[in-house]
Amino acid sequence: MTTTPAGIASIGLQLPPLFMPVTELAELRSVDPNKYTKGLGCIDIALCPSGDDAATLAVGAAKRALSRWNGSIEDIGLVAVGTESAKDMSRPLSAWVAEELGLSGTVRSYEVKHACYGGTLALRQALEWKWSGAGAGKVALVIASDVALYSPEDPGEPTQGAGAVAMIIGEPTVAHVAPVSFPFSSPAFDFWRPVGDAFPSVDGQLSLDCYKRAVTECFGALIGDRDARSVLAEYQSMCFHVPFPKMVKKAVLHLGEHLGWSAQEAERLYLEKVEDTLEWNRLVGNAYTASLWISVARALVGLEEGTPITAFSYGSGYGAELLHLTAGPAAAAAPWVSDVDEDLRSRKPLDMWGYETLRGHARAS
Repeated sequence: MTTTPAGIASIGLQLPPLFMPVTELAELRSVDPNKYTKGLGCIDIALCPSGDDAATLAVGAAKRALSRWNGSIEDIGLVAVGTESAKDMSRPLSAWVAEELGLSGTVRSYEVKHACYGGTLALRQALEWKWSGAGAGKVALVIASDVALYSPEDPGEPTQGAGAVAMIIGEPTVAHVAPVSFPFSSPAFDFWRPVGDAFPSVDGQLSLDCYKRAVTECFGALIGDRDARSVLAEYQSMCFHVPFPKMVKKAVLHLGEHLGWSAQEAERLYLEKVEDTLEWNRLVGNAYTASLWISVARALVGLEEGTPITAFSYGSGYGAELLHLTAGPAAAAAPWVSDVDEDLRSRKPLDMWGYETLRGHARAS
């Protein structure tokens, strides 16, 4: 189907330097902590100090991806940033990244927006650019970067988070991405933020319903008229966009029900294929466009070359897409693990008073 091999050649991650356990937020809000830890499946909220934002996270992730890639900055012909944390209504976030990297000249540079689906769309566009031959031997730099904040006392507050994942799209040394994918979209106001609003608005039940429907539609397209158990058994892991971990579990159980499986069989699918991929997401919170790719980066760790996984992307509004990835030769060593280890080890905890002070700065900015 394609003449130009392409996939993920390098991955870099950047997490913020601050965090707060959701148990601290529960104490601040006078809520039973089990509501956040067991009810939502969350552990920590990753937070950015004043001066850090989606652009600084994107630059940090990009530098890390570039540092372990054997090409040079002159080899980049496209830079695309998927985000819903835009700094400007006209200037793309990619411009801040390019400026910091010293990237200019014969380069296509832009920002992609479709809620949490934007990073995946940027990836697909870069892959299709490579597959078509339009890249003329150049590689693409794709970044998913976001800071997710809600108004104080909003139900979404314990799901907050931030992070960035950068990927060099070239030789598939980390992962091959199949050209055929399975998209689905249906317009809805399940999550939105009008121009001028500081924080998003969410219809929680509608968002969950849209997410579950998108999962069944995309996986239904993957399975087709084949046996669902045989198809899903082929994959080592199934990665998902992670608004919060329990939402992913509800969607997987719903998929099992849709397929006519028992509750026990659907639970087993979740435990065997999904739960381990959420390890880093639980410690970061919802990073919007980066959430799926944090999960994918975790799932690829230690995989033998040729091992397949799935990646389900969802963005409110709403659009979704299911991708098929196969581990490349660099997945076994997974050098990007050092990014996460370093950031988790060095980040500073905030107590409830530090969080209130930080959010006071956020409201004033």
